[in-house]
Amino acid sequence: MTEKITVTHRHGEKITVEALGVELLSYVYKPDPVAYEAQKPYAHPIRTLQGSLVSGYRPADHRWHKGIQMTSSHLSGQNFWGGWTYVPGDWYQDLPDKIGRMRHDAFDDFIVEDEKLTICERLTWIENGGEHWASEQRDLVVHSVEPEEGSWALDWSIKLTNLCDEPLRFGSPTTAGRELAGYTGLHWRGPRDFSGGAVFGPDGAEEMMGKQAPWLAFVGEHDAFDAKSTLVFAHAPENADAIHESHWFVRSDVTPMVAISWAFFEEFELPPGESFSYRYRVIVADGGWDRDRVEVYLKSHGWG
Repeated sequence: MTEKITVTHRHGEKITVEALGVELLSYVYKPDPVAYEAQKPYAHPIRTLQGSLVSGYRPADHRWHKGIQMTSSHLSGQNFWGGWTYVPGDWYQDLPDKIGRMRHDAFDDFIVEDEKLTICERLTWIENGGEHWASEQRDLVVHSVEPEEGSWALDWSIKLTNLCDEPLRFGSPTTAGRELAGYTGLHWRGPRDFSGGAVFGPDGAEEMMGKQAPWLAFVGEHDAFDAKSTLVFAHAPENADAIHESHWFVRSDVTPMVAISWAFFEEFELPPGESFSYRYRVIVADGGWDRDRVEVYLKSHGWG
């Protein structure tokens, strides 16, 4: 049985979703004060139904990591990820004049139902000099708050359109020469106590860095109390027909993080006036799920 939700909108700042007395998610769209962190909306905190925190915010190692964000680490010479910029032959450099931002423009739809929240947001991707490079249509859906399953779900979709007169080139540190650093796209940073968490995919493999698969699960164990939590990141079926194939970027030790990278090994171009789209689902669950439970959940919820 799906639980009812409560939605609170603090206009100009954030949207909060609660259920069962727990703040499950806050979507913050007020601009960050620090331009170097690539100002953009993000979702944090993110909690399970039992109240366990499963997102990190501005960790000491990467201050620009904030819950779940849409990012682009290498975009036509600009960094919409934040922080250090990878430069071929010079490792990571502080290049504040290369940091772009994503501006919240408006909510075209804001639909609150008893058991579901749907947000349709318009954003503009702006390079460091102020030029408008891309327009984005972002849809967020919070749904399937199910106490019996011990889980809830967030759907996150993007349609990005090139506003420039030239192609936009999407890449990553790996396309620039750094091995297995293909991070870009939708990115989740976990809390510090998720360091050393378990990672697996549909075939049970634990080594998922740079691999392709319809979903990836990350199981972390909390400090201070005896509990585990699971996050499942899943492609929508139509992503298989997207402009460019995706690979998983995932780390567990020290920096728990997952990115659904659209440019891990190869750059791709988006011609002027054209768009690309992706849709993802993030499942937030109490307990340590295994492969069979993930598969059963996805099939029973019509995903995959």
